[in-house]
Amino acid sequence: MNKGYKLFSGFIFLLLMAGMTAKAGRSTTRNVSDGKDSTAQTKEYNVPEGSVVDEVIWVVGDQPILKSDVENMRAQAEMEGMKWDGDPDCIIPEQLAVQKLYLHQAELDSIEVTEGEVSTRVEQQINYMINVIGSREKLEEYHKKSVTQLRQELHDDVKNSQLIEKMRQKLVENIAVTPSDVRRYFEKLPEDSLPFVPTSVEVEIITRQPKIAQEEVNRVKGLLREYTDRVTKGETSFATLARLYSEDPGSARAGGEMDYVGRGMLDPAFAGVAFNLTDPKKISKIVETEFGYHIIQLIDKRGDKIKVRHILLKPRVAQSAIEEAKLRLDSIATDIRAGKFSFEEAASFLSDDKDTRSNRGLMAYNDVQNQSMTSKFEMKNLPSEIALVVDTMKVGEISAPFEMVNAKGKKVVAMVKLRNRIAGHRAKITEDYQVMQNVVLAHERQKKLHDWVVDKIKHIYVTMSDRYKGCKFEYQGWVK
Repeated sequence: MNKGYKLFSGFIFLLLMAGMTAKAGRSTTRNVSDGKDSTAQTKEYNVPEGSVVDEVIWVVGDQPILKSDVENMRAQAEMEGMKWDGDPDCIIPEQLAVQKLYLHQAELDSIEVTEGEVSTRVEQQINYMINVIGSREKLEEYHKKSVTQLRQELHDDVKNSQLIEKMRQKLVENIAVTPSDVRRYFEKLPEDSLPFVPTSVEVEIITRQPKIAQEEVNRVKGLLREYTDRVTKGETSFATLARLYSEDPGSARAGGEMDYVGRGMLDPAFAGVAFNLTDPKKISKIVETEFGYHIIQLIDKRGDKIKVRHILLKPRVAQSAIEEAKLRLDSIATDIRAGKFSFEEAASFLSDDKDTRSNRGLMAYNDVQNQSMTSKFEMKNLPSEIALVVDTMKVGEISAPFEMVNAKGKKVVAMVKLRNRIAGHRAKITEDYQVMQNVVLAHERQKKLHDWVVDKIKHIYVTMSDRYKGCKFEYQGWVK
């Protein structure tokens, strides 16, 4: 990935981190100057005596960029140890301005992100901050706020960052490169400039879903019926129960609320019940999906989209069922070693993993960075339980059965076969065409985004304080 994209991605992360500091700094209203160097007019906001005067240093469209935004971003960058390739007092306001260009276009193009997507990303950011600082308590002490308050403050910045990501993806979605484009790009590069391909592995998997005892299913359904009764009787709200008990991390903290979504984005069983709801005061029957058991409450319908709340409960897996599934996989492995059938045949007909069964057990993942599917995993991209097992395996070896949590959040038993291991090396077009194509594709996408920003600047109102007009900007046309 080229340096420009890395800088922008790093900037978006810093924006999220600095956003909370900025909001804290603006908790008191203040005078905001329009950024002119001469006698500047100010907008009055009932400023208490002795409060800080902020300054509008840029305006993009109708969106201001404040001096405090730049100062907070720079302070956060220094804390993170980020190095700037140039003057940060020029780079930061320009990147803030670029962000506003993408957000403006996202609004024009009706780009949307769901509340579930926002909640998931917020939780990732909170967990990252907790890991960095050491504990939840230390995080709250450092920011002098509860984690709940931090989540609320992160919400809008996270949503904006996701809108920017989606807008950028839309702008480059139709870009493609040919084999001749790839050859031309690399033919003049010295060998030590070729991309280094980290060690990667290809893994095949067979999973078994431990059987859930009927008593456990009855327990879960009983709880969901109890929740329905409590809401129906007016003892509590659906949202409160979702916050307390739902096992869907993406929506629980939002009271079980999901943003407007089409039928095709939902589990078919869930969609079948949700789209038949008509009364927001009533709660659905219990719905079983591959994630667990749900009850659903309608919030609103808008065209072919629906907005609902739900509570998800997942039945617990008994250890005896896990051991039984391990024995079954042991038996399958014995038959494979005896030559009765191959691992690939077993994966096709005996595995419970729907995502890999049709691919003869071969695992693949969506490489978001390069917007492509690949079966070649760097170890860091494998599920942690699988990476731990594969790390010491030889090519062609079959592992012992082990426990893991699958992509649906369910506990399963798995065994894997290491199909291939490719040691780290400099890319060769005969062996690593996909890697080299991705490099060229990333270059072309970045060029497209750069050209789009330059063109967008020509058609939007931009003004800035005189002291920024001498900056060496990445994009042309800011100074008008």
